Amino acid sequence: MIDTYGPWAVIAGGSEGVGAAFAHRLADAGLNLVLIARKPGPLAETAEAVRAKGVEVRTVELDLISPDPLKTVREVTDGLDVGLMIFNAGANSYGHEFVTGDLERFQGVIDLNITAQLAFTHHFGALMKERGRGGLLLVGSLAGYMGQAQISIYSAVKAFGRVFAEGLWLEMREHGVDVLELVLGVTRTPAMERAGLNMDMPGLNVAEPDDIAREGLEHLKDGPIWVAGGNYKAAQKRAGFPRDRLVSGAHEAMKKMLPDPS
Repeated sequence: MIDTYGPWAVIAGGSEGVGAAFAHRLADAGLNLVLIARKPGPLAETAEAVRAKGVEVRTVELDLISPDPLKTVREVTDGLDVGLMIFNAGANSYGHEFVTGDLERFQGVIDLNITAQLAFTHHFGALMKERGRGGLLLVGSLAGYMGQAQISIYSAVKAFGRVFAEGLWLEMREHGVDVLELVLGVTRTPAMERAGLNMDMPGLNVAEPDDIAREGLEHLKDGPIWVAGGNYKAAQKRAGFPRDRLVSGAHEAMKKMLPDPS
């Protein structure tokens, strides 16, 4: 792995959950890491843990919806030979009906999942194209296969990410750069737990972060899309027709997962 994707990997959203699992697996493979995250505590904890495995680790405490986040990251990464960029940041779903919601909050969802992702992919992708090898792994969601109430903007930006990854894969494959959107279903992460989702509902397929990270790295060459956690059939179904029945049915199922508003 280090010959193709090393010696440095950048993980946006690398402090906990799936991002931390990526960090540990890449450190085990000998890659040095730049970890980017908003929360200083989990960021420092993960950095210390993977640094103990013998790799060099740099950290960037940063909110990716701040103005020009790439400028801040480049202060740390310019001069490094980055062979892998993982964009794992994107959990700010902001659940609210669109017409009564806060447009600034919705804009934040767009800025993180689209604007920041494009900036990072454009910068690191160009460097990888120039050197003729590397990997771009963009973490997506099953939410991007279907519109959903309360998170209509989040679903829309994840749909954008999936289609973007497909086009980017076509562009970069001729230059030795692998592109993969890793599509996640329900995953037992701290963010999901803080959201209060009922992950113990009978029949619900819940994946563990380390299993997701393993799948993503194992299938990085199998782009443009890899649906992780045993959710391939669910993605197929969500992409089908008729849309009214599928969207309504998924909405009723989702309501059982949401925390009791009372």
